[in-house]
Amino acid sequence: MIILPAIDLKNGCCVRLRQGRADDAIVYSDDPVAMALKWQGDGARYLHVVDLDGAFGSAPAHTEVIREIARALDIPVEVGGGLRGREDAATLIGAGVRRVIFGTRAVTNPETIRDLVGEFGDAIAVGIDARDGRVQVRGWVETTETTAIDLARRVAEMGVRTIIYTDTARDGMLGGVNAAAMDAMCAAVGCGVIASGGVSAVADVRTLAGLKRDNLVGAIVGKALYEGRATLAELNAAAG
Repeated sequence: MIILPAIDLKNGCCVRLRQGRADDAIVYSDDPVAMALKWQGDGARYLHVVDLDGAFGSAPAHTEVIREIARALDIPVEVGGGLRGREDAATLIGAGVRRVIFGTRAVTNPETIRDLVGEFGDAIAVGIDARDGRVQVRGWVETTETTAIDLARRVAEMGVRTIIYTDTARDGMLGGVNAAAMDAMCAAVGCGVIASGGVSAVADVRTLAGLKRDNLVGAIVGKALYEGRATLAELNAAAG
């Protein structure tokens, strides 16, 4: 399991939201490239970037900033937020992004995901954001009747190799991970799963590692790093 530091972009700045609420943001830096370089220097092996303005809007909003980040780093970058189709995927992959993450589209138009996987292979990931086991879409402002497990099985059957699973009730709250939900997700699919939401300390990473799921390949960490509750070196060591 690897640790992926998170950079969430809003109005050109690095921020963190509480439970994905656009009106509850803390700004940590106005220089996303410098922040990305810091995480690389601290030992990151992969970087997770979210275009929040894209997620809450109708199209990606930080493509140029993301291009600068990808060019500046030697480690791979994955990006989600506001991706609507092939053109968005091709643009980001062309900008140097290793993996692009689709969320809402996997629910509203799943055949698009099948086509994208056919063209771009493992560069396509699906983000499954759920509250109480039900998938949320459009920047977490709409909750569907689809369960996270059902959606995961569906996209895995389409050939998706990586799922980013977020417990939205815990995201940005520093309240600990939902280990039971992550365990159930890993048991339901054979593809790689990246845990997101709730990592507040080294103990949370140890909890995830303790699940001993071979397909739990990573954990995304944001606020705990930005607020100094753990160093990246400590988290990397706990991840094993």
